[in-house]
Amino acid sequence: MVTIKEVAEYAGVSVATVSRTLNNSGYVGKQSRIKVEEAVKTLGYYPNEIARSLYQKTSKMIGLLLPDISNPYFPLLAKGVEDYAQRNGYMVILGNVEDDEEKEEMYVKFFSQYNISGVLSAASGKKSQTYQVPFVLLDRALEEENYSIATDDQLGGELAAKAIIDAKGKQVVVMAGPGNVAGANDRLSGALSVLNDEGLSYQVFETHTYQVDKAEETAVELFESTRPFDSVIASNDVYALAVMKETIKRGHRIPEDIQIIGYDDMLFSRLMYPGLTTIAQPAYEVGYQGAKMLVDLIEKNSIEQKKVKLKPKLMMRDSLR
Repeated sequence: MVTIKEVAEYAGVSVATVSRTLNNSGYVGKQSRIKVEEAVKTLGYYPNEIARSLYQKTSKMIGLLLPDISNPYFPLLAKGVEDYAQRNGYMVILGNVEDDEEKEEMYVKFFSQYNISGVLSAASGKKSQTYQVPFVLLDRALEEENYSIATDDQLGGELAAKAIIDAKGKQVVVMAGPGNVAGANDRLSGALSVLNDEGLSYQVFETHTYQVDKAEETAVELFESTRPFDSVIASNDVYALAVMKETIKRGHRIPEDIQIIGYDDMLFSRLMYPGLTTIAQPAYEVGYQGAKMLVDLIEKNSIEQKKVKLKPKLMMRDSLR
């Protein structure tokens, strides 16, 4: 690994000059700067960001906390974060929390130890006061948080229920997501408001997680613990897929006997057959705009809108009548 001392020797300048050039701090003559930049390029030198953060008490690193990286929604969100961050000179440190408070606490300590410049979080645990650095909440909005980027899940729930009504659903199961996730509560509220307005018969099936590895057993439980139904508003696409699988295993036809609508619009939703009708969330845009908001906070740029809600939309396919 090339060191800063080797860069200085190659460029014929002092280590201090190389440091000032790389950090863009202090005066560096034009010719010296050119020599350093050429040496860095020729030698393939990359600054040790962690070491620099320890020395300067700041960094060009941001933390991203996700609740479950195996859920296809979150890698797409993470790609949006990383694309904006890299284009603006920041590195992203990913933490997969998995609804585990101890894991999240571990990342809090790690971020503090290495002087992370800011934190983006789609996890449901620690709040902004915990980090003492700029903080933006992703994929959910909370009254007590100042900065957030999320989908309008109330509207998303309304769209899902209206689609079921338009498809002549009569006996509806609404899968409620985890009660500690604000977006899940908003989706449920939106769906129930529409169903109540229509006077449609429904039952709420409680779920306590979005974890992918719980989807199949949850689908089995749905069939075994509810009254007969002809329509399901699933908590997300992964759980909708699990319900579709269980529906077919039990000899029912989709959508003739049981119709299903998801939430997220993941790639597999349009590749499978029958294609899953779903509510599309702009996952990439949530991540990209969240990263932009965080960088603006770090760099003390003005922010016009502190709490942003992006619009979901209905994606019609084959799982509704």
